[in-house]
Amino acid sequence: MTGGRTGCVVESYGRRVVVLSSDTAERLPCKIRGRRTEVVAGDLVRLEPESTAADGHWVVAERLPRRNVLQRTDSRGGVEDIASNLDQLGIVVAPRPTCDPFIIDRYLAGAGYAGIDALLIMNKQDLIGAGEFGPEEFAFIDTYRRIGIPVVTVSAKRGTGLDALKERLRGRRTLLAGQSGVGKSSLTNTLCEGAYRATSDLSVGSGQGKHTTVSSAIVQLPWGELTDSPGVRDYAPPVVPLPDVQRGYVEIIQRAGGCRFQNCLHLREPQCAVQAAVESGEVDPRRLESYRRLVNLTRQLDEKRGW
Repeated sequence: MTGGRTGCVVESYGRRVVVLSSDTAERLPCKIRGRRTEVVAGDLVRLEPESTAADGHWVVAERLPRRNVLQRTDSRGGVEDIASNLDQLGIVVAPRPTCDPFIIDRYLAGAGYAGIDALLIMNKQDLIGAGEFGPEEFAFIDTYRRIGIPVVTVSAKRGTGLDALKERLRGRRTLLAGQSGVGKSSLTNTLCEGAYRATSDLSVGSGQGKHTTVSSAIVQLPWGELTDSPGVRDYAPPVVPLPDVQRGYVEIIQRAGGCRFQNCLHLREPQCAVQAAVESGEVDPRRLESYRRLVNLTRQLDEKRGW
């Protein structure tokens, strides 16, 4: 069909998206043609006119090949795409709501499966050392530094640490992800120097975050691109074959070649190099426990999927 165009999905609302046109940089509201075509923020797509009439309406006719896609698994074992063609995953954590390092590990695993670099962003640093939260409560962050994960500490409320964060984001498309209430939308607003996203206070009753962002969207800035996504209270990476779970744990996969058995899952096998590294202090035992939990979760989700 003549009159076709290409562009990048910059906002996604189910079966309706906004596409940034490649040739004119227009933002085009579009419908998605057919139930089999699934697109998310970051996808490159081919557009066609919705009808022969020159009404300016377009439909997504085809999704073009992806470099990568970040995914998650739902409680039934189904896989959901979050965003595609990413350069970096920025995992946002904070003192409130309570930081769960096992969720951080699962985000790192999801990034590892997709071949996406990861960055840990400690938000709300104004709360640390203020009497309610002490630095010792976040000593586990040092483990991530030791395995090579960059860590940036910021306060979206006070605007501190943002220059260092921008340097980590410069020239890259970064998805900000994390638990509800850690301040992803507030951080995005601050970085964008405007109210890009609606924000919400934590639920007074539960202390958990309220879901504020309901879609995935990309905002283009002079120094890079930010992708926001709905907050979650938990995250499970996509189901992979059990031997591949270790690909989400860089310090484990680096030592797996030293195990006695080539198919060692580092659970209870004899002469396991990973277990030996834990006993010698080279690998954090909490990270090995996290890996084993993800192996068990993968098995459970795999059964629900009916593989």
